[in-house]
Amino acid sequence: MSSPSPRPYYAAACQTAFECPKSRDEIATRVQRMCSMAENTILGYEPFFDVRLLAFPEFAHAAPIYDSVAKLRERLAVRLPNEHTDRYAALCRKYGCFIQSGSFLEMDDAFPDAVFNATLLIGPGGVLTKYRKVNPWIPWEVHASPHDFPPEQYQADPFPVARTEIGDLGVAICYDWLFPETIRQIAFNGAEVIIRVSAYMDPWGATPPMDWWTLFNRARAAENTAYVVAANQGASLEMYPPFSWPGGSMLVDYDGRILAQADAGEGEKVVVGPIDIGTLRAERARRVGHDMRAHLRSSMHSYMRREYLPPSKSHPITVDDLKSRVAQGKDCTTEAQRHAEGSGGEAKRQRDETKR
Repeated sequence: MSSPSPRPYYAAACQTAFECPKSRDEIATRVQRMCSMAENTILGYEPFFDVRLLAFPEFAHAAPIYDSVAKLRERLAVRLPNEHTDRYAALCRKYGCFIQSGSFLEMDDAFPDAVFNATLLIGPGGVLTKYRKVNPWIPWEVHASPHDFPPEQYQADPFPVARTEIGDLGVAICYDWLFPETIRQIAFNGAEVIIRVSAYMDPWGATPPMDWWTLFNRARAAENTAYVVAANQGASLEMYPPFSWPGGSMLVDYDGRILAQADAGEGEKVVVGPIDIGTLRAERARRVGHDMRAHLRSSMHSYMRREYLPPSKSHPITVDDLKSRVAQGKDCTTEAQRHAEGSGGEAKRQRDETKR
């Protein structure tokens, strides 16, 4: 863990509202706008707050509007880092800030038949971490997950955490947050601030009764005793069909309290809130009650010993391949349930025998 604790600072969740790009040539204009948003936020709030961390949404640079890996690689995917991330790095050097980039569709020569949904954490010294979405949104995303490759081929840490002067920073992308195991792993890797780069669509936004966006951001913060900085897409249905994007970007503290949140609704918005790593570390060190990381009884949870959704056996990934793998995952879920029922029955019989 980093030491000494940094001074309190502010983080900004910055939501975008771009028209969906059709080619990588359109990415530069989006980067220019996001750099302007970041600079305006830093300077505009300077009389009030020291904004050191800025996060942008999933698909801020490009969205998976084509139905095949080949088309995405041909028209939208880029290699990382690149000239666009260099612009963010220059901004970080100028202001001493950290930027969690909106996600890119990434191609990597080491994985020639794959596209990743990836985001970079960039600081004054350049790129700190690259995170690739572990749980692509099935069946819409034909992106590869680190899970789709054997460990000898994919050797990078799928859950990187950067130790920085403003705290230990982790990130996960959108659908990843519906898997408590994914965010819990990032927390156990040391993250004190977990950033959410997201494109959450209606009706699962910040408006009841289906306000999953708010629900999961608060739950993941509380169960991991971590700050959450969550930037959501704010594009309209016309800009990013076939969904509308409700915004509601927010910051949550380590007890699940909402520190700041943009009004639900489309459009560019920036919301800022306080991050106090020193207090977080003191709370983590002091607490005996409600320390769900220290209280975790991992050996009790047998379901994690199984593989449910199998890794892809071939690339490029297709929608049909995803649907087939989901069917296998359902079969495994049913099998696990039957096994648990059988094990439970055997345990009951053993208890009854003991009583007799």
